Amino acid sequence: MSTPRPPVEHQLKSWTRFFGPIAAGDRVHELRRNDRDFRVGDIMCLLEWDPELSEATGRQVSVEITSITSDDVPCAVSDVGLTPGFCILSVRLLPNR
Repeated sequence: MSTPRPPVEHQLKSWTRFFGPIAAGDRVHELRRNDRDFRVGDIMCLLEWDPELSEATGRQVSVEITSITSDDVPCAVSDVGLTPGFCILSVRLLPNR
């Protein structure tokens, strides 16, 4: 069980093919390496990254983490379906901040 802490804002690169659907509100999850101690209530500021050009596009959106599934916090199959150290973050698109 995690110790309580205030929500944290994480700045993360988001490849164009994932960023677009999140920015449009069509994609509501992110598969991420859980190397930042993500918690429900945290904010992710996603910075669009073009992997072909190896540069940021300048677009960004913010999402709130609403649920986490991982090998530590499993759903019915996540203890065998997710590689340890990775998580699925359910997210809610936030208004422009």
